[in-house]
Amino acid sequence: MKEGGKIILGAIGVTSLICLASCQDNSQKTSNINNFSTVAVTEIASAETTAAATTSTVSSTASQTTTETSATTKQTTAEVTTTTTTATTTEIQTTTKATQPPTEAPAPADDVSLSQKNALSSAERYIDYSAFSYNGLIEQLEYEKYSHEDAVYAADNCNADWNAEALEAAKNYIGFTAFSHSGLVDQLTYEQFTSEQASYGADNCGADWYEEAAEAAKNYLEIMSMSREELIDQLEYEGFSAEEAEYGVSEAGY
Repeated sequence: MKEGGKIILGAIGVTSLICLASCQDNSQKTSNINNFSTVAVTEIASAETTAAATTSTVSSTASQTTTETSATTKQTTAEVTTTTTTATTTEIQTTTKATQPPTEAPAPADDVSLSQKNALSSAERYIDYSAFSYNGLIEQLEYEKYSHEDAVYAADNCNADWNAEALEAAKNYIGFTAFSHSGLVDQLTYEQFTSEQASYGADNCGADWYEEAAEAAKNYLEIMSMSREELIDQLEYEGFSAEEAEYGVSEAGY
C-alpha cells in the first residue's frame, strides 16, 4: 500500500518479491547450466569423433603394414623354397648321371638273308662279265626272279663303279659299230646310265669321231644306195657334226 507517496509492502508482499527474485535468479542459472551442458556434450562428441578417426587411421596403417610384411614373408619363403628345390634337383640329376654305367654299342646283327646273299653273288658275276648300269643290273636280277628288295640290296653292295661301267659299255658299243658322240651318249642313257655317267663314258672312250663318221658312211652304203647329200643328211641325223659328216662321206668314196 502507498503511504506518503511510498509503497509499503507487507510481509506477504516482501515474501512474494523475494520468491520472485529467487525464481528469476534460478531460471537464469538453469539456463546457464543448460547452455554449458550443451557445449560440453558437443565438445565430447567432437572429441569422440576425432578419436574414432584416429583409431581407424591407426588400424588401417597397421593392417597395411601387416599385409606388406605377410607378402614379403611369403615371397622370401617362395624364393628360398625354389632355390632349395632347384639345387636339390640339380644334385639329384648330377648324381644320377654320374652313377649310370656307360652304354655299350650293340654288336651289328647279321641280318642278311640267304636270298640277298645269292642276289649279291649273281650281281658280282654280271659285273665281271659285262658292263651294267645300276638300274640295268637291278632289272637283270629281277629277270632272274630275285625280288626287287634283293636286287636292290645286291646292286647297292656289289661295289661297282658306275662311271667305270659306263666307260666299259661305251668302248663295247664303239667296238661293235659306229657312233657319234651324241649318239653314244643317247645309247648309254637308254641303257639307264645317268646323263653324267653316259657323258663320262663317251668323253673317255678314246673314239675318233671323224673316223666314226667315215665308218658309219661306209656301213650305210653297204646296205643301200644313197646320194652324197642324202648320206650327209643321214650322218648329221645320227648326231655327227657337219664337218664330221663331210669327212665321212669323202672317206666313203663320194
